[in-house]
Amino acid sequence: MPASPNAVYADVIELLTILPEGDEAAVAAIRERDSTLTKPPGSLGQLEKLVEFLGRWQGKATPTLDNPMVAIFAGNHGVTDQGVSAFPREVTAQMVANFTNGGAAISQICGLHEINLRVFELALELPTGDITTAAALDDRMCAATIAYGMEAIAGKPDLICIGEMGIGNTTVAAAIYAALFGGTGADWVGRGTGVDDAGLRRKADAVDRALAFHGDALSDPCSILARVGGREIAAMLGALISTRQQKIPVIIDGFVATAAAAVAFAVNPASIDHCIFAHVSAEGGHPKALRAMGKTGLLDLGLRLGEGSGAALAAVLAKTALHLHNNMATFASASVSGRQSD
Repeated sequence: MPASPNAVYADVIELLTILPEGDEAAVAAIRERDSTLTKPPGSLGQLEKLVEFLGRWQGKATPTLDNPMVAIFAGNHGVTDQGVSAFPREVTAQMVANFTNGGAAISQICGLHEINLRVFELALELPTGDITTAAALDDRMCAATIAYGMEAIAGKPDLICIGEMGIGNTTVAAAIYAALFGGTGADWVGRGTGVDDAGLRRKADAVDRALAFHGDALSDPCSILARVGGREIAAMLGALISTRQQKIPVIIDGFVATAAAAVAFAVNPASIDHCIFAHVSAEGGHPKALRAMGKTGLLDLGLRLGEGSGAALAAVLAKTALHLHNNMATFASASVSGRQSD
């Protein structure tokens, strides 16, 4: 799939193409220290890999997690007029207020584990176009929203967790996956906020009608994002671009957040090397999307909440992994005999 023939996205494509690399010298230093810790080599499995991931993309032989942040991007969707959600779109703004008031799951996770939480509202009073009959966004608005997401990453975080909120956004995410990777609506939709069987059929039908309506206009990743995506997905793409350019490691949440990564991946698979995927969502399309990109989820907890909740839990694991790496005794300091030579 071509990157994008549309000049509006030229800067986006360039930033997804010309990329800073990870620091392999930092990884080597981390592995050297790990080899001295009082445990068999490799015995902490993915926890060891998490520390390497942090060091590679922070460019630090001694990684830090002094300022981890969850960034939630919230948007509303015209496709909710098609009866694709169990909740009205007014819930998006209500949940944003719940995030900031501390009442949501993500608020509690972040508060308990000392993770900063920032919520970005994206014109909630102005839903995107209904993708079954119109473009979600015109190209200029889509590019501007990507730019907004790039600018949202401020305050020098040393880890970003990307999440979202938006009634109807599992439908548009399914449409993005179908347009990028092929298949029908039924291949990609799930129950989202808990729709019944009739609602699930309406979601699949909405995706199929959107694909048919936009047809040949779904010719490249950025056009797909504009026509069947949403503001929060465009902003999350911008955040992914900015974090790569700033060399900030990223943990991506579930089904909808992964759709932003899928757009970046379709432009340049290497553009999301600085990301890990927090979990495998209970939305059936999520493991399909991960497989299509050759990726795996760190956790599998049956989550389908969104909000960045799975990403925040993965950050808790990362904090634990880094604490172990920094504070475990070495064989020498603990007077423990090391591994015998063959």
